[in-house]
Amino acid sequence: MDLGIVSNWSILISSIFLTLATYVSFIKLIGSKNPAKFAKLSIFFTYLATFILTVGVVTRGIAAARAPWGNMYEYAIAGTLAVLVVYLIIARKQDISGIAVLVLMPALLSLGLAQTVLYVAVSDLVPALKSGWLVIHVASAIIAGGGFSLGFAFAIGQLIASKSNSNFAKKLPSENDLELLSYRTTAWGFAVWTFAVLAGAIWAEEAWGRFWGWDPKETWALITWIAYAAYLHARVTVGWRNKAAVLAIIGYVSYIFNFFGVNILFDGLHSYGGL
Repeated sequence: MDLGIVSNWSILISSIFLTLATYVSFIKLIGSKNPAKFAKLSIFFTYLATFILTVGVVTRGIAAARAPWGNMYEYAIAGTLAVLVVYLIIARKQDISGIAVLVLMPALLSLGLAQTVLYVAVSDLVPALKSGWLVIHVASAIIAGGGFSLGFAFAIGQLIASKSNSNFAKKLPSENDLELLSYRTTAWGFAVWTFAVLAGAIWAEEAWGRFWGWDPKETWALITWIAYAAYLHARVTVGWRNKAAVLAIIGYVSYIFNFFGVNILFDGLHSYGGL
């Protein structure tokens, strides 16, 4: 059995179920007669998508005989999995069905880009990536991205809830709940991101003989760290709750650019992570 093909089909099927989850969540928001039923159906489809995507990521790793995050395609599918897992963990503890669309649509977009633009066949790693630090450093960045993605969705929801009287805004969790969820998920992601940056510095010293060299990827990782540090500081400043949410959004844009923009637009020591 070709596990690479199994992985590809699993990710495709996961995308179908994620599309259904997103569609059902959207129907719930625009005015279904039974919102509780649609919320449960969306969660059901999300669980299916997450389980099947897990199969896709694991079989990709087995087919490659390594950790399945050695290029942009693999980072995208593993990163999407992290987002869905964090979302489902929070959803088990609190009703966040009103914000589901803002989580599931970017996750679906990520899987779509992975399969249509970023896809590469299973291959061996370049020599520079053949290190145990690949598992530690990149996995930490992926996990942090799960927290950042949820924090971004909650921050968007917070701003909508605070500025709009639309039917969509009325179906969101309360502004206070969204603000607290955004803070908690972002703070958790920030702690893991800090560890990822430190682990990357140690790996860089091992691979290239220096802890820091202002490589584009390193620079944008630091910019992302600073943006989120500014958010955490602003969040405790009186009267800055909505302004802090904007900083959380800026931090996430920086994180996404660090993944897509830096890999595609810049040459550097991390260029092997590109297309």
